[in-house]
Amino acid sequence: MQTNRALRNHWKTAVLALTLATSASAWADQLSDIKAKGELVCGVLGTDEPFSFIMNPATREIVGYDVDLCKAVAADLGVKPVVKQLANTARIPELQQGRIDLLAASLTHSKEREALINFSLSTFITGQKVMVKADSGIDQLDQLAGKKILTIKGTTMEQAVRSKLPTAQIVSFDTNPQALLALQQGKGMAYANDETSLAGNFAKLADAAKDYRILPQNLSTEHLALGLRKGEPAFQEQVNKTLRDLESSGEAQKLFTKWFGPDSNMKFASRSFKIETDNIN
Repeated sequence: MQTNRALRNHWKTAVLALTLATSASAWADQLSDIKAKGELVCGVLGTDEPFSFIMNPATREIVGYDVDLCKAVAADLGVKPVVKQLANTARIPELQQGRIDLLAASLTHSKEREALINFSLSTFITGQKVMVKADSGIDQLDQLAGKKILTIKGTTMEQAVRSKLPTAQIVSFDTNPQALLALQQGKGMAYANDETSLAGNFAKLADAAKDYRILPQNLSTEHLALGLRKGEPAFQEQVNKTLRDLESSGEAQKLFTKWFGPDSNMKFASRSFKIETDNIN
């Protein structure tokens, strides 16, 4: 009797171990799964020009720097790129739950997020700054102590403001356009975002040079990257290979010029970084 019970327990343990091993193996082979289904699902914001945004409201097509990176990864895999628009706060949960394969969503690589997901090589390096109205009398970051600062919910901008200006009152919105509108309506003294997004906003505002100012000091320096699920080393290496190839072939510079260069809305004179490191210090 005891021998039979022991045998049954042994087999139950063996079956459970085999089931777990099989599940882990299937989950850990995301690269093969993507190739098998023939598509790469990329999560993007769609509200953050020029990283991902809707250029033509009639077609609702989402374009941008992050979208082009997604397409490059898909092309290397020989699969179709599928773009899925996400809210800021849904980015990491959607990735963790397997609803998307890759995050290309203006995602800052932070030490805190490393506990939740993995990151590609840095795809963009920028600074977080604040925009104020020209008649606000604000010329320096420290003048915003205790003031109301607008930013985006679920982003590292919230953390940067708290770190740099601990007495500031943070008001967060779901999207970049909502926060910008709040600044225009006087609902806050400043709007915090990464420099590229602020430059894009600045280019769209009527009489921006007269009515608004982007303060020169950085709240922080941000390394943006693509987000990947934990435990997928083969897929992570494939993504990084695509990024390294873009850099070595000169395509990374072309993408920067297309979306950020002198003829774009950003009008950046040059690129100050290369896709070659995942070191965020």
